[in-house]
Amino acid sequence: MVAVVFVVVGFTFKQTNKEELALMSRLQSRTQIIADSLAESIEPSYRKYATSSVQQVIDRITNNERVAGLGVFDSKGMPVAVSNSLPKETLQELLVARVMDSNVPEGIFVKSGEEMMYVFADPIHDDERVVGALLVVQNAQYINDTLWNIWRDNMIRFFLVTFLFLFAIFLMAYSVFIKPLSRMAESVKAVRRGDVDTEEPEGGHGLFSPLSTEISKITHSLKRARLVASEEARLRLEKLDTPWTAERLKEFFKSYLKGRQIFVVSNREPYIHKKNKNKITWQIPASGMVTALEPIMEACGGMWLAHGSGDADRQTVDDRDMVKVPPDDPGYLLKRIWLTEEEIERYYNGFSNEALWPICLMAHNRPLFREPDWRMYRQVNGKFARSLLSEIKSVERPLILVQDYHLALLPRMIKNSRPDAEIGFFWHIPWPSAETFSICPWRKEILDGMLGADILGFHTQQHCNNFLDTVSKEIESIVNFEEFSITRGDHTTYVKPFPISVAFPNNGKAGKAPKSALMEKYKLNTEFFGIGVDRMDYTKGIMEKLKGLEFFFSLYPEYQERFTFLQIAPPSREGVKKYREFNEDVTREAERINKKFEKNGWKPVVLHKEHCSYEEIYPLYRAAHVCLITSLSDGMNLVAKEYVAARSDEVGVLILSQFAGASRELRGGALILNPYSAEETAKTIFEALTMPVSEQYRRMKKMRDTVKNYNVYRWAAEFLKSLSNLS
Repeated sequence: MVAVVFVVVGFTFKQTNKEELALMSRLQSRTQIIADSLAESIEPSYRKYATSSVQQVIDRITNNERVAGLGVFDSKGMPVAVSNSLPKETLQELLVARVMDSNVPEGIFVKSGEEMMYVFADPIHDDERVVGALLVVQNAQYINDTLWNIWRDNMIRFFLVTFLFLFAIFLMAYSVFIKPLSRMAESVKAVRRGDVDTEEPEGGHGLFSPLSTEISKITHSLKRARLVASEEARLRLEKLDTPWTAERLKEFFKSYLKGRQIFVVSNREPYIHKKNKNKITWQIPASGMVTALEPIMEACGGMWLAHGSGDADRQTVDDRDMVKVPPDDPGYLLKRIWLTEEEIERYYNGFSNEALWPICLMAHNRPLFREPDWRMYRQVNGKFARSLLSEIKSVERPLILVQDYHLALLPRMIKNSRPDAEIGFFWHIPWPSAETFSICPWRKEILDGMLGADILGFHTQQHCNNFLDTVSKEIESIVNFEEFSITRGDHTTYVKPFPISVAFPNNGKAGKAPKSALMEKYKLNTEFFGIGVDRMDYTKGIMEKLKGLEFFFSLYPEYQERFTFLQIAPPSREGVKKYREFNEDVTREAERINKKFEKNGWKPVVLHKEHCSYEEIYPLYRAAHVCLITSLSDGMNLVAKEYVAARSDEVGVLILSQFAGASRELRGGALILNPYSAEETAKTIFEALTMPVSEQYRRMKKMRDTVKNYNVYRWAAEFLKSLSNLS
């Protein structure tokens, strides 16, 4: 290719040189003819000093010959007559003087503004004596333009031929290499994902025939293994003592739900596309709801409807606002719903996070109830409902899973339009006491919206009890405390606890990084280190955690320079003032504690305020001696279960707040504390760091058995089974 470029450039250079010489020669010849004609016309008048006659001749020739300018000079080089169009830059006194001295015509090229001019001077004779000179100026810019056009045309031809040549090569490569390899890759991928009906990979004949044969054998083996695993999973469906896996959930889905499509609806999307310099990247948001539901959707497929919040989300969807996810191995559809800035501000930041969130989590932050926020909350719930209804228009008995407090009105909206829809609604945060919830001005509308669901799930039995008590005191209905059901009109909603969990085991997504590299990246070069992973949220007790750490280093100074705590806290809900202020408070508090205790380059707290994927956090879970969770109020807190699931070495200590839902399941394995007590937090950290390995093993094994036996696949199966059994 480089040689071809040199040949094309060399040929064009030679062509332009030849063309330039020819054009210049023709211009010079034409100018000489004009000069001879001018000399013949003006010499009689010039000899008689009839300057007016000379001027007339110059004007006439200028108009007729379309030259840039003409001039006549006397023997002293002074202008006798010049045309009005003669450019000032071409008044070449030196050229005129040189021509009269040498008695030889001469022409030069000069620049006049942005254009090239050819200036030609010819001596005027009286007999044999030189008595003056005439000047002819021609516009020579067309020569440069012609040469430029030659370069341009040749380059266009070159690039066009090159493009066609490369395109032909691409087509050939696509037909011979890419297409057969893609078919084989797609076939293997489909078999790997469990599509046993996939056709054999076709590698074609010749070059890929041996590879195609071997891949066919591999896919046959994979199919047989899949069929065996599927049959085993089917046989284990009713055996509660066997662990739930993605394969078992898939078989359950086929057997109990007959392959019906699942529709998940949530505010938060499972994958966010963002602009990163000149490319688009994706990330999984920090969300317990996403952590729990994403593996289910990967296993069962279906459609997930959510607000598209990424700045590159619109660039990655099709004309129906859909995109296949996960991006690296698509398994289901994500439909994005677009919200305006005002809708986000009032529905999400306003009513959802400044009214419902604080009233449910009871974390000493006063809820704000504003009428415009409530109106927008209803409006956005309606927008989600219309989008979902358009997708289930032709679906018989659609299976719908609505998620969390942002969409409390959605179940009723869907049930009113599609009574045949089977709707499950899971409330991912705590449900407060009836007295606490009674301060909400629109409590009756919210409760009625939630009761449009057929199954209403909470994390704990206490949350279910609180909800039943709230309904019995607020709206007209029949509440059955024995069956945990609520009948309103001709519709019954069943309220049940479904403690959410994580995927276990999660070998497929467990990234491993060298421990030394992690220590260096996060400056954790100490004998012990602990980890905390929370959104930057006041309900997560991060300030209380920092106070407990300060008390620990004061109470046990021997652990200074021996223990470092890594707090991962990506910003959350930055549109809400309270969250922005909390972010600043946490940063100041961490800096204050570090300034108080730092020595020899060591700092007790490493505050990492950036989003980390599970693949990045997993090796940190594996390396941390302690995981500290100090939630002030939490529906479940899946970080606790993620830490336990990651510890296949069965060591490490989990310190867990008594106000997190997970403390009910992990009690007996975790060290349970009251996060409001800094002294208790400090002493519990000390207990964790001094715990014998045998005791760590006993506790961790107990917690791992709990998470293993009730992982997210079992959670999904029980929730879906409860929903399907209603019909």
